[in-house]
Amino acid sequence: MGIVINLFLIIFASVVFFAAGFFIGRFFLERLGTTKVLEAEERAVQIVQEAQKEANEYKELKVTEVNQEWKKKRREFDQEVVIKNNKFNQLQKQVQQREAQLKKQTQDVRDTERKLQDQQKELDQAMETVGLRSTELERIITEQNQRLESIGNLQADEARQMLVDNMITKAREEATETIHKIHEEAEENAGRLAEKTLLTAIQRISFEQATENALSVVHIQSDELKGRIIGREGRNIKAFENATGVDIIVDDTPEVVILSCFDPLRREHAKLTLKKLLADGVIHPVAIEKAYLDAGKEMADVIMSAGEETLASLQIPDMPAEVVRLIGTMKFHTVYGQNLLQHSREVAMLAGIMATELKLDPRMAKRAGLLHDIGLVLPDTDQPHALAGSEFLRKFKESAVVLNAIAAHHGEAEKESPIAELVDAANVISLARPGARGAVTADGNVKRLESLEEIAKGFPGVLKTYALQAGREIRVIVEGDNVSDSQADVLAHDIAHKIESEAQYPGQIKVSIIRERRSIAYAK
Repeated sequence: MGIVINLFLIIFASVVFFAAGFFIGRFFLERLGTTKVLEAEERAVQIVQEAQKEANEYKELKVTEVNQEWKKKRREFDQEVVIKNNKFNQLQKQVQQREAQLKKQTQDVRDTERKLQDQQKELDQAMETVGLRSTELERIITEQNQRLESIGNLQADEARQMLVDNMITKAREEATETIHKIHEEAEENAGRLAEKTLLTAIQRISFEQATENALSVVHIQSDELKGRIIGREGRNIKAFENATGVDIIVDDTPEVVILSCFDPLRREHAKLTLKKLLADGVIHPVAIEKAYLDAGKEMADVIMSAGEETLASLQIPDMPAEVVRLIGTMKFHTVYGQNLLQHSREVAMLAGIMATELKLDPRMAKRAGLLHDIGLVLPDTDQPHALAGSEFLRKFKESAVVLNAIAAHHGEAEKESPIAELVDAANVISLARPGARGAVTADGNVKRLESLEEIAKGFPGVLKTYALQAGREIRVIVEGDNVSDSQADVLAHDIAHKIESEAQYPGQIKVSIIRERRSIAYAK
């Protein structure tokens, strides 16, 4: 019994303890849930507040940006308004000035009309007076004729014929004297006008006259480069002379190398080649050939630039590109020592000034003056250069006045316009200026060097010929495949013999035959 009671008490205590634990645990769970809900609500409120704060800040930022943009647009609008107002004010001023001018012109027209009316009245009065005097004169003449008929027993027709004959004879004598005076005055005035025109043109032209020499000076950074230019056993300098046809002189002059050649175009090409080599710092035969080819491309640009600058300085528009290139080429040609481009520019300016003085077209005169010697730079022509230049420009539809002036400036054609006369006169003035052709004559050094080169070019197998050392040496480059060593020796003697028989020269001339053969293969 006691055991049952104890067991019952234990079971009861366990049930009570379990129930108490259940209720206590439920209480704590409810309390804990309430706390979490409150925290979640507080967090939600905090998040909402932060979102509202961020929204307000974003709103303020956008409002600020919109205000700045609006202010910017407002400033731009105000500036446009100010500009348009200024333009409107300027236009209004111009309109007011125009109105004032029109009013003034209207007043001038009215004044002129009044003057014309007054002059018309005076003219009417003068005509009336002349009419009265004419009537009186006719009456007097009739009376005098009647008296003459009664005194001289002559009829009126006979007296009239006699008087007419006397008047004709006297008029002829007076007319002859007047014509003679007019002719003398015209010749005197024409002489003064021509002298004034020529003096005005010459005084307004201030070209420096200097004949072209056969040397070009190239400055180098230091004398150490001279050894690199010469190369081992002179191979670089030989390759340079063979490629360019220009004699290079390396002497004791500090920081200077001299290029010698009578052809300015060839000398300028060699000068650009040497400058490229000095700029690269690499000098050997292959580099020399590459620099020579690159310099040839640059020479084309230099020639075009020279032509364009000349046309711009003379204000001559609408010139074909091929003609511009020939004009630039004139810069590197000489005629008896005178630079051809400088001479042509001077003729153009002289002709233009004289045309202006004589009320002719100065643009046409300058165009004809610039192009008058273009035939000298045309290749492969047998005609006189004046006719060749005229025929060449005809295919570019040049005006007839310019073509005639070019063809007639040496008398090969008849002059058909005053412009042709002006170009001829300007050409003579330019040639006669002191120092223009003083250094070289027609039978001088330049022609002699050209003739020496032409003699050597006439032999088969010759590629290039160069006259060096002022004509003391002729360097001939031949085809290595077609001319053997023994044939080169014979060719040198043949050229020397032909020079002896056809050319006139002082001292002796060295003929050098250069034969080169290259074998090239590519490894792939």
